[in-house]
Amino acid sequence: MSMRCRLLFIYLFAAAWMGLGLGPGPSVAAEPVFPPGLRIGLEPPGDLKLSARFPGFEDSDRKVAIAILDLPASAYPELESAAFTRLPQELQNMKRESFPFESGIGFLISGTVQQNGVTLHRWSLLAQAVGATVQNLTMLINVEVPEAALSVYPDAVVRKALASVTFRPAPIQEQLGVLPFKFGDLSGFKVMQVIPTGSVILGDGTPENTNPQPFMIVSIERGGPPEAADRGMFARDLLANTPVRDLALQSAEPMRINGAQGHEIRAQGKGPTGDPVSLVQWIRFGSGSYLRVIGVSPTDKWDQSFTRFRAVRDGISAR
Repeated sequence: MSMRCRLLFIYLFAAAWMGLGLGPGPSVAAEPVFPPGLRIGLEPPGDLKLSARFPGFEDSDRKVAIAILDLPASAYPELESAAFTRLPQELQNMKRESFPFESGIGFLISGTVQQNGVTLHRWSLLAQAVGATVQNLTMLINVEVPEAALSVYPDAVVRKALASVTFRPAPIQEQLGVLPFKFGDLSGFKVMQVIPTGSVILGDGTPENTNPQPFMIVSIERGGPPEAADRGMFARDLLANTPVRDLALQSAEPMRINGAQGHEIRAQGKGPTGDPVSLVQWIRFGSGSYLRVIGVSPTDKWDQSFTRFRAVRDGISAR
């Protein structure tokens, strides 16, 4: 995972704890509910409903929130470190314990915090998926209940909801449906993985095929240089994060991509096993964000792969 992604995950962890402040009886739903695109679900208590503002559930009248982060396994060490170092300094009456739930066991941290004169009760459940059904998953669930809502959502009700947490295999179509872009032509590629932060990995063949195969990474990011003169250097800097080593630049030029300002870089390098690969990176600049498309192929398959890469690129549109 890149440093940028690690910082993003830590930021999300902090934001969920510090800024989510937003029924009757402690009844619990009969079945777990999964927010769209997530591999993590639970039985929401009380009047908690799926949120339209963040992945999770909220009771907007009582300003109660359950925020769920579905992250790669590599996010776990940073989150665990933050849970054991930073959070104890923020929470009052903090309690830290191991906590079993439907699909595993994790760390539960609970306590209270004062915010704008209001006492907020907070719980955070951190865990990794273990087993063959769901892989590469770090889960972070943050619960926030104002003092005024504690009679409806007491500690026992929150714990019962967290104990119901369960995992499911990655819902690829749901995950694709919540991305800010969509594909018009996959050109024979298959969706191998959707990363909730806004990236999609496309591959050829099956994961069991160990022979070098072409693949693509499509992502959308905030930012990007507003001045055209800075975009070439920006694109070259991004190239350093591609999963190819010993890169040798072949060409770099500005170009229009689907009617928008863009930039193309072609390069050669080596794959994980030292095999020769060729690469193309396209950046399509927008207002406050940019779309990045990377295509990597064994060099001996480059001509055919490039045609397919371009077809996928041209079929991407905003949702």
